Amino acid sequence: MTDASGAVRRSPIIRVSADIGANRGNRVCAAARDAVGSVPVVRTGPTGIGEHEPLLLATDGGRTAFFNSPSLSAAREVATELNSSGLPIACADAVVEHDPDVLSLPIPDSGPLSVGHRRLLGPCGWIDPLNPGDYDLRSKEQNVDAVADAGILGRGRGDAHVDEPVVKAWELARETDGKPVVVVNANESDDRQQADRTLLAAAPIAVLDGVAAVAAVVGAEDAVLYLNERETALQRHVQQAVNAAADELPVIPDIVAGPDEYRAGAPTTALEAMEGADRLEPRRQPPTPAEYGLYGRPTVVHTPRTFAQVQRALREPTSFDVDASDPGTRLVTVTGDVDEPATIELESKTTLAATQDAVSMNGPFKMACIGGVFGGITADLDVAPTAQSLSAAGLGTDGVVELLSDDRCVVAIAGERARFAAEENSGRCVPGREGTKQLTELLREIYRGSFRSADIRELGRVMERSSNCQIGAHAPRPVLTAIDEFGSEFRGHADGRCPSGTCTEKL
Repeated sequence: MTDASGAVRRSPIIRVSADIGANRGNRVCAAARDAVGSVPVVRTGPTGIGEHEPLLLATDGGRTAFFNSPSLSAAREVATELNSSGLPIACADAVVEHDPDVLSLPIPDSGPLSVGHRRLLGPCGWIDPLNPGDYDLRSKEQNVDAVADAGILGRGRGDAHVDEPVVKAWELARETDGKPVVVVNANESDDRQQADRTLLAAAPIAVLDGVAAVAAVVGAEDAVLYLNERETALQRHVQQAVNAAADELPVIPDIVAGPDEYRAGAPTTALEAMEGADRLEPRRQPPTPAEYGLYGRPTVVHTPRTFAQVQRALREPTSFDVDASDPGTRLVTVTGDVDEPATIELESKTTLAATQDAVSMNGPFKMACIGGVFGGITADLDVAPTAQSLSAAGLGTDGVVELLSDDRCVVAIAGERARFAAEENSGRCVPGREGTKQLTELLREIYRGSFRSADIRELGRVMERSSNCQIGAHAPRPVLTAIDEFGSEFRGHADGRCPSGTCTEKL
């Protein structure tokens, strides 16, 4: 129900924002369509704020009324009133005035949607994700090389240059003999991290525009988008986006599905999986993928978050502070002991404390694990969301803030993550294969009355410095940061009691 120019500038219009696999979103959309005549109803992607979805947005001119998770009857009533007598505002959860031609979601003054600054997330929930006419595409422009000056750092554990300037990889791939290829690594089996999935569900063509721009910079003529096997709905959705954008972008990727295993999301393991290797394990480096990647070709491997940063740098070059240590913004999924997860976008001048405003917690806050399953554990959220600040605080940078309530046992949390590492590592290197087992056993011994803090720290130091894989290198982080901040709870367990009163032996 959209024309070639897209839905974003049509008015009046109803948008229904929900995840692509959400049946309730489909029902709300159908209910609204059944109730209207000439007013278009567009199914958009998720906003990132789970507790509001499906989110119905009724727009007339420069005003939009928000209806959070409406019933089917409420959706019909809103559509009927908009169709017959104008914008319904009496029962709206929020009403926002905005430029009628705005290309990003108007933001209410309060509530989860107001948390952070929606730059990459701006189109999410507002545009038709599968209509190129709703996007401000830039990869065909002559100045794509200028994006190299933005200083973008790789985002997420699936990026081959996480927390490093991506331009170095681009230059190396461009200068290396062979035909370069660009890989979008969106294989993520850990549901804690939803940022990449949100972008691909809500604004896939923006990511594809970033891919095409990077391809132009490195001289690549083809690309691959790597997803999880289990994400069949997302695969179909992204393929639709690829098909829709085929005439609009100079390079579009082939879609490949890989194993639903945590290790399969690591950059070089992803290359092995795409090549059909029987055993999933990371490659030894050097050479880096930019020198010897997919089938031996110079390969640039980034996450959707990184490509979205590239696309934003093309659209808004002046919004990037090229002198900053970590230019751009950081997408963060807030999860844990919350009613519904939320994916928000933070600027470097903010702190992680803002994440608490995006969700409703189940119980008082005790601690957070920052950076995914192998993130750092802390009670202090007064940390800037930059790669440098997070690393200096001993935390992870994978865009996850897992808020945990006061009935959680920190020893059990650390132990579960050590055991996960022991089960999921590739087994290729000794620190990853044996170190994770030893770490798990040392934590088991705490429940038996022996807290060998010095041995745990020394093992962690060796693993961090000598592991060939991300799992081996990062597995000690939850344990070591938990001991630093909650050492008394570890000692309490060694004395035969759980200070939180919630666990017996968990390992």
